[in-house]
Amino acid sequence: MTGFVNLPFGLEPYPAANLAAGLALGLVVGFLLGVLHFRTLRLVSVRLLRGDFSAIALQVVRFAVLAATLFALAKLGAAPLLSAMVGVLVARGRVVDGGRVRP
Repeated sequence: MTGFVNLPFGLEPYPAANLAAGLALGLVVGFLLGVLHFRTLRLVSVRLLRGDFSAIALQVVRFAVLAATLFALAKLGAAPLLSAMVGVLVARGRVVDGGRVRP
């Protein structure tokens, strides 16, 4: 069947369940990836402000992990990729806004 996520769950005869599994997988992976990505952003920033230029290597690794994971999800289909991006954006809001005091 073309157009469906190729997950190893044996759900091919059930396109709705297959789509739901792809969306759930993408959302969870995207959220975890986003938390990792944006928490290491603080580490990179602190290192660069201290003059430690080894942080540039960490920055490259951050983007490489993000790109490789999103590429792998894209191979599964559009639904896991798009839901992963939603997960990354939700994680961004949680991690980046987590250090602010709201009135």
